Amino acid sequence: MAELSGLTALVTGGGSGIGLAAARLLAARGAQVAVLDLKPTDEFTGLSADVTDDASVRAAVDAAADRLGGIDILVNNAGIGAAGTVADNSDEQWHHVYDVNVVGIVRVTRASIAATAGLPQRALYSATKGAVLSLTLAMAADHLHEGIRVNCVNPGTADTPWVGRLLAAADDPAAERAALEARQPMGRLVTADEVAAGIAYLASPLAASVTGTALAIDGGMAGLRLRPRS
Repeated sequence: MAELSGLTALVTGGGSGIGLAAARLLAARGAQVAVLDLKPTDEFTGLSADVTDDASVRAAVDAAADRLGGIDILVNNAGIGAAGTVADNSDEQWHHVYDVNVVGIVRVTRASIAATAGLPQRALYSATKGAVLSLTLAMAADHLHEGIRVNCVNPGTADTPWVGRLLAAADDPAAERAALEARQPMGRLVTADEVAAGIAYLASPLAASVTGTALAIDGGMAGLRLRPRS
């Protein structure tokens, strides 16, 4: 499959997890890929940048565009997690997570011109993801007539390094992992490669009529309400 042949892609947070999986799949389907990360991989054109620093972002995006000959596909994947109820996180934490997860998208998009499911202990994180969904819809409307499509993916709980660190910090990592898997209707965590496949589809000409869409890759987590197994 080479439906992305001749196209270029910039993936933020492409040094690990879903971002790295997306970069690899986009490259496998023919795209020239650059990754922007605090610790970029040497596997692709790697650019070191902090999405909370506008000057850093602008320099990295300019360098990516120069090396790739332009940017056709932008995957805003960089983000951080946060645990706690609405009362647990400090103002500093709220500002920082929003700065990365929401304003970071603004900075990267500007330079290159868990919104649907309530989760316990994820108030701050979920708030930023709700903002990302609203921003996706607004940008899709603003840029439709420029021929720019804007979509987002809504992964379920994915087996990523961040989730691994969260599990490792739990009192009983095995029990915590079992609880996360039980929360997924399919009984397992979503893989980074599965999320990457959705990203590659949305970025490809196969999705030419898809914009303003949130693609759920969550094993049915948002939409299914299954009866308990007897």
